Amino acid sequence: MDSATAFCIAAVERDTGLGKDTLRVWERRYGFPKPGRDAKGERLYPAEQVEKLRLIRCLLDRGQRPSKVVGASMEDLRAMLETAEAPKASESPPGAVDGMQYVRLGRTVELAASLRQALLRQGLQRFVAETVAPLSEEVGAAWMRGEIQVSDEHAYTEQVQNVLRGAIGSFGPSSERPRVLLSTLPGEDHVLGLLMVEATLVSEGAACLSLGTRTPMADLCRAAVDNGIDVVGLSFSAAFPARQAIDRMLELRAMLPPQITLWAGGAAMRGKQKRLPGVRVVSDLDDARQALAEWRSAHAVEAR
Repeated sequence: MDSATAFCIAAVERDTGLGKDTLRVWERRYGFPKPGRDAKGERLYPAEQVEKLRLIRCLLDRGQRPSKVVGASMEDLRAMLETAEAPKASESPPGAVDGMQYVRLGRTVELAASLRQALLRQGLQRFVAETVAPLSEEVGAAWMRGEIQVSDEHAYTEQVQNVLRGAIGSFGPSSERPRVLLSTLPGEDHVLGLLMVEATLVSEGAACLSLGTRTPMADLCRAAVDNGIDVVGLSFSAAFPARQAIDRMLELRAMLPPQITLWAGGAAMRGKQKRLPGVRVVSDLDDARQALAEWRSAHAVEAR
């Protein structure tokens, strides 16, 4: 392998948005990717494998499962992308068009200003549901069609995260229940969906504690008990193997005290409720509000 045209695992992670742990799991489970090794034994990925990983990530973002796409040929992946329906620009909600133009032009300062203006107009909950969610879909679709670069998508994600974190912080600490702990497990690096859920719950008065991404299960349990947490919520993107996510959630359910409610959301969890006894699967932001209402109804007396 020509090391000059190969990529280390950190570079592949940055380029494709696929976590290092995910790449290693796929290597063992599906036989792809097939990295070489440098003189120190570190993984090196040929350029053609990185290109295939980009296509796989595009399809995962459109709802395909890893088991269907990781082992497919480049020709099959391209055929899947050609038949994948992309959102039409005319279907973009108010506030999304200018943001998409700024992403295409790489104008991050204007993008950040546009996002802040939309937040002021709409309020946090509507901003997440009506601007961030559809604009994120639009950005993902544009990347899939090759209209923007990975760096454009990363810059967009960074700006949205900054705006959301600032808005969430402006609410200050809440004394209302439930007290919700949010994170992802090792192998899951996607944080934007987690921030959108946090923003939705904070807008409803819930007290949220975010641990960011890649928190080991033992640390999650310790933090939940030490902080008097009522609900632990985890997010799994489409890039995370669904079977592994189910196994980890069942293991975490057994580790947590029974009085702590466990929520699981994200693309990898869709349709998995029957396989997750004791876990509330949250399908989208509206369902997150519904899950919150259900918890408050079930704990009406103690939550006072």
